[in-house]
Amino acid sequence: MLSPDEVKLVLEAALLAAQQPLPLSELRKMFDEDIGADTLRRLLDELRDTWKDRGVELTVTAGGWRFQTRVSVQKYLERIHPEKPPRYSRAVLETLAIIAYRQPVTRGDIEDIRGVTVSSEVLKRLEDRGWIDVIGHKETPGRPALYATTPSFLDDLGLRSLQELPPLDDIAKTLDLTQTPPPASQPAPDEPATAQPSPA
Repeated sequence: MLSPDEVKLVLEAALLAAQQPLPLSELRKMFDEDIGADTLRRLLDELRDTWKDRGVELTVTAGGWRFQTRVSVQKYLERIHPEKPPRYSRAVLETLAIIAYRQPVTRGDIEDIRGVTVSSEVLKRLEDRGWIDVIGHKETPGRPALYATTPSFLDDLGLRSLQELPPLDDIAKTLDLTQTPPPASQPAPDEPATAQPSPA
């Protein structure tokens, strides 16, 4: 029978070596003896406290537990790992925001909210990134696909659930969704017109 300190040592090693967050169910598989979920959570909380003053922290996301670098040290790490994260167009970010806050939604729902046609490339980019997925089909003519965010989306944002998303008002300000084009211009596909749907 392992002592609590030995269990924490095994948990620490597994989490440091993991490429993705590990749920409790996976962590429990490492031990021959039956360690309850509550006991495991308590030991993980103790392990998190042990790492609280270090450059790496133990966090829990939708996908499970993981070690990650603290925000306060990331600017230093970028000096030796200067690769830039992928940049996403406004169309991609707006589409992702609509799916995250209104899910499940169809492509038509997204187009009604954005007021422009959503290109297949925008949805494909989000699917390829692993942030959205088709979770079913709406029971209407044509049975359009229903899109929703994935656990990977929450993991990449460091969130445990959709309830931890920032308020929609903050997102709207970031994306400047209230901006309207000059009256004479027509929006191109995937460029937002206004926050209101265009008239049919």
